[in-house]
Amino acid sequence: MKWPKISAKHRASIAEALTNVTPVLVSAPKKGAPDSTVLRTALREWAFQVTQDAGGEFAALKDVDDPPEEIEAALEWVAKHSIKVADLADSEQTRRAVRALSLKLNGRPAADNTFRRKRTVLSNVLRYAVERDRLAVNPLTRIDWDPPETDDEVDFRYVPDPDQVRALLDAVRAQGPRGEHLHAFFGCLYYAAMRPSEVAALTKRDCKLPASGWGELILAGSRPEVGAGWTDDGKSYEVRGLKRRARRTTRPVPIPPALVQLLRRHLDEYGTAPDGRLFRAVRDGRIRSTEYTEVWQEARRKALPPDEVETPLADVPYSLRHAGVSLWIKAGVDPVEVARRAGHSIAVLWKFYAKLLRGQQHRANRLIDDALNGPSDKAE
Repeated sequence: MKWPKISAKHRASIAEALTNVTPVLVSAPKKGAPDSTVLRTALREWAFQVTQDAGGEFAALKDVDDPPEEIEAALEWVAKHSIKVADLADSEQTRRAVRALSLKLNGRPAADNTFRRKRTVLSNVLRYAVERDRLAVNPLTRIDWDPPETDDEVDFRYVPDPDQVRALLDAVRAQGPRGEHLHAFFGCLYYAAMRPSEVAALTKRDCKLPASGWGELILAGSRPEVGAGWTDDGKSYEVRGLKRRARRTTRPVPIPPALVQLLRRHLDEYGTAPDGRLFRAVRDGRIRSTEYTEVWQEARRKALPPDEVETPLADVPYSLRHAGVSLWIKAGVDPVEVARRAGHSIAVLWKFYAKLLRGQQHRANRLIDDALNGPSDKAE
């Protein structure tokens, strides 16, 4: 029902949530159940992945293709033992589903925002069941449930400081032609606090790069990597607007001279893809996360002491975005401006960077004290 009108990322998100709840909503004992990994693959990539036939109709992939034998066996098992939708009127069944959404596969509590996103999917399923007269009311509204407490705030022990970032970027560049090509890619994550999907969509016309001083990037879109099975055209990414923005909205981001020079040098050495993108894979495609993550992990091994390589310090390229936002906050940039440049709402900024923002209150208090205790402007 939802597939035709939603993004590829949203499609994958729905499939993930349904894959979490379906295995627990069965009436069969665990004995005889398929391997959990096989069952999850069967659900996510066959039962909950949709394809369009020649007549324009949408159907589950499992209904129009021939799954491998073990996948087909898993689908037959879950179809045979799955409870009826009407059985979800029993609050214990619904509670079982909610409990599954609140946990990771390893049994540890899921992040609060992850739980809420998946719970929304379950609620939509149940509302659709009401619409189709399978249930009288949405049983989720009767469940009193507080998800396990989790802390979504960035763990600043593992966010690299400016010296560490410089060492990591140097280690990227030292990896030969591929590292040199990705040097400015990682620079964008740090100096402009961009998301990887935004850097992947960055074009030459988005860049204002003066010979000296500050420049500006006019961010207009993103290319999130989602997998070929979730997109309409079979590509592993989709072309989207900025996250949580209207389709044609742009986000101007001032960039410091260090990034201006990085990008100027990149354009001089590598030019652009035919469509103007700065960063590209072989044959001008979207640069894959597996490729730049491999370069990043090698940079960590080269730039960090052995004991820190084994920690979560800068463990993923996204750490550079956290480092960039953290630097802005510590420098005293107005949180509203930090949120705007990073493409966050103020609420999200506080959720993830509360510890740093609270630290800035002392600076604000001093400024107010100075204003209150300064000389009066009134004439004597």
